[in-house]
Amino acid sequence: MGQAWKCAGLRWSAEGPVLMWDGGRRSPLSWGKRVAFEVAEGGVRQCVGARGHACPVRAAVPGRSAGARCEECARLDRAHSVAADGIADDPRPYRVYLAWFGPGLVKVGITAVERGSVRLLEQGAVCFSWLGSGPLMAARRTEELLRAALRVPDRIPYTEKRAVRAALPRDEEERIGEIREVHARAVELAGWPESLTRASFQAVDHLRAFGLDAAPAAQGEVRELVAGGAVSGELVAAAGPDLHLASGERVVVLDTRLMRGWELVPAGGEERQRRAFRLPVREFEDARHRQDGLF
Repeated sequence: MGQAWKCAGLRWSAEGPVLMWDGGRRSPLSWGKRVAFEVAEGGVRQCVGARGHACPVRAAVPGRSAGARCEECARLDRAHSVAADGIADDPRPYRVYLAWFGPGLVKVGITAVERGSVRLLEQGAVCFSWLGSGPLMAARRTEELLRAALRVPDRIPYTEKRAVRAALPRDEEERIGEIREVHARAVELAGWPESLTRASFQAVDHLRAFGLDAAPAAQGEVRELVAGGAVSGELVAAAGPDLHLASGERVVVLDTRLMRGWELVPAGGEERQRRAFRLPVREFEDARHRQDGLF
């Protein structure tokens, strides 16, 4: 069936999304590209390890785990992350941002200045605006200030992001309206750290970068990969870790995080690539996800 590969995740850059593979192989993605692969027969999904190190026990992990890590490796990975405040002495400057994923879904977060807006692409933010920049702990305190005073969360589950993605407003002003309002309220708050430099509101819209300006609405999402399963579809959009694949008469969302830990092989034959999609799919129930037209 061909050489097996292991996916290292989806990366974003100014040029667009790229599938990464263990060993450094890269697969740049573009709209209209066919994404086709099969999951090795009899395979078991294995923990991907943490911080660049393989899992010492090669533990099996559940198919629906987005992290693809066993409990011990997940603990180790999070202990050294910025989100866990495990590196409080990080000397790099950080930015605080407001991100919008759809109606009613606004979050606050931080990212290293050197990363630019890549973090927002990785999260699937439809639009965003910077709030300010400064040392890590000042950025973190500002994030906490907004959570407490304005009840703006710092996390939004991907299931909720997907649930609104099929019914995004066409008008850009309507898309950026919520973060404009939250930004205005945020800058009026007392208690901002003195070392954080505030930024004026300037929205960045990712609808076109994600391909969501012209893609047909998705009807469902892959629940998990399974041994012997197959994926085949034309890429019509991508947001965060999600690929929107047109397969037959429907568009299905594939969270590329579910690919990690599996041995994947090329789908055999052009005809087989066009027809094969053998994975559990959860259909979207909300009527907004079943519209036939464009977003």
